[in-house]
Amino acid sequence: MLMLKSFFKFTYLGLVVALCLGHLNAYSQSSMSPVKTIASLDVPRYMGNWYEIAKFPNWFQKKCVANTKAVYAIKSDGNVQVLNSCKTASGETTLAEGLAKQVGPKDSPKLEVRFAPEWLSFLPLVWGDYWVIDLDTQYQVAVVSDPKREYLWILSRSPQLDAKTYEDLLLRLQQQQFDVRKLEMTTQQN
Repeated sequence: MLMLKSFFKFTYLGLVVALCLGHLNAYSQSSMSPVKTIASLDVPRYMGNWYEIAKFPNWFQKKCVANTKAVYAIKSDGNVQVLNSCKTASGETTLAEGLAKQVGPKDSPKLEVRFAPEWLSFLPLVWGDYWVIDLDTQYQVAVVSDPKREYLWILSRSPQLDAKTYEDLLLRLQQQQFDVRKLEMTTQQN
């Protein structure tokens, strides 16, 4: 009986701690200002090759060790074909094909992307936010995230980014309350 009481006490304490941590996390996120996107996005100009310079680690890119790249192309229906590729530890190239669509007006910097099969596209949970939050005027360097700051990618038209440009980006990201210490550099090899 004493063990059962201890178990319930431990379980109750764990539940209380979990609830408190959940409220603290919700409070810390609510105290942050909303993620700001760029003012507008010229989608046709954004098309083409983008090399990943750095990212927040995520579960769906765990196998990628180098040469992460995205290729965007406008489809006849106005949506965007997405082809992501990367090199794995075994030296193989892995590919992920997806679809992106703009959310809002024609120049909206907010897109949604899915890599799930088309027949699942009616489910909201297969779509992920793809918000362009930083973009130079020449469309050569971009930063993409989501409204919760869970994901972050720094992209460039070239496989390498000069140190000054990268440092300036980090400062702007810190102003948007991103924890840039979480960024993981991407190896780009020939």
